[in-house]
Amino acid sequence: MTATQDRAAVSRGRVLPLLGPAFVAAIAYVDPGNVAANLTAGARYGYLLLWVLVAANAMAVLVQYQSAKLGIVTGESLPGLLGRRMRRGPRLAFWAQAEVVAAATDIAEVVGGAIALHLLFGLPLVAGGLVVGVVSMLLLATQDRYGQRRFERLVVALLVVIVVGFLGGLLLGPPDPAGMLAGLAPRFAGTDSVLLAASMLGATVMPHAIYVHSALSRDRFGRTPAPELRAGLLRATRWDVGTALGVAGTVNIGLLLLAAANLRGVEGTDTIEGAHAAISGALGGGVGVVFAVGLLASGLASTSVGCYAGAAVMEGLVHRRVPLLLRRAITLVPALVLLALGADPTWTLVVSQVVLSFGIPFAAVPLVRLNRDRGLLGAHANGPRLQAVLVVVVALVVALNLALLVLLATGA
Repeated sequence: MTATQDRAAVSRGRVLPLLGPAFVAAIAYVDPGNVAANLTAGARYGYLLLWVLVAANAMAVLVQYQSAKLGIVTGESLPGLLGRRMRRGPRLAFWAQAEVVAAATDIAEVVGGAIALHLLFGLPLVAGGLVVGVVSMLLLATQDRYGQRRFERLVVALLVVIVVGFLGGLLLGPPDPAGMLAGLAPRFAGTDSVLLAASMLGATVMPHAIYVHSALSRDRFGRTPAPELRAGLLRATRWDVGTALGVAGTVNIGLLLLAAANLRGVEGTDTIEGAHAAISGALGGGVGVVFAVGLLASGLASTSVGCYAGAAVMEGLVHRRVPLLLRRAITLVPALVLLALGADPTWTLVVSQVVLSFGIPFAAVPLVRLNRDRGLLGAHANGPRLQAVLVVVVALVVALNLALLVLLATGA
């Protein structure tokens, strides 16, 4: 769809042709890190941490819309706006932490894809990581050659595979309604459950998704969308975000429910490999294969989106453009090194999500501050009530991370 077609869709009040950017961002919410965190939580604690996913997904909808709105109204990405407002020293420090977040994201995605290839074909993890890297380069080449809209279609197709792969097992092993209801009551069960909750939060409200959504909206609708189009674009974006994050949230909750209903108390199910074996044993080999295919699609799609996010961060904060394929090759190295050193794949995924959790305030706090700036957003700036809700959301995220630090330091 061209910019002219976008204009026509807005003028006719059509929403469907304008959907897309949020579905790309939503891939970040169903990456292999989510699989590891949610399966581990369900296998260890049953339905206990279901409330974390429900709350995190509600937070994600609010936060992602704010990022998309920023990109549409200003024609800039969040990193670009920050890059223009920060002095050189703080700007480079901010970029450094954002790159750490991007590295943690990439590790989770490549490791997850490598696990999937090992489960499907017995491929060694290092070789699987290389395959994931090469295929993700092909996906990024599609974006470079054919534009964002073709890239969006490919990502949505992979998202369909992810949904089927991760939720198919629930048809044969449905969850317990009473357990689900009890899991909606906020509570923890010791330090490990808080660690997992932070991991689940980091895998659901993801910093790089916050950065990239503003860039996706900017690139899809243009750097200077006409003022008369903005209201229509924002209306379509609300549908885009709500639908895409609704799908992603359903997948995340489904993973935890699948583990809670079918893997609780089964030895070894706190790893993806063990969970796959248990799923295959309990629900059949076909379900196990479908699950592994979903994991592979998750790794391939999310690593491409993560690379897009990293490029947007670098461009906005240090004003350098590195070709996506070159960036993909460079950021592949840490994941391959960890795989070669024999690091436990599932625990690597969970720890990567904890790193992401600590990166959330650095992305969310400036996002909230910029969205209340009437000099920047004019009539589209947040009002006092919405701003208060967003402040509470960010405060809860920071509080959870501080609680995690205290518990880990005291050994409670």
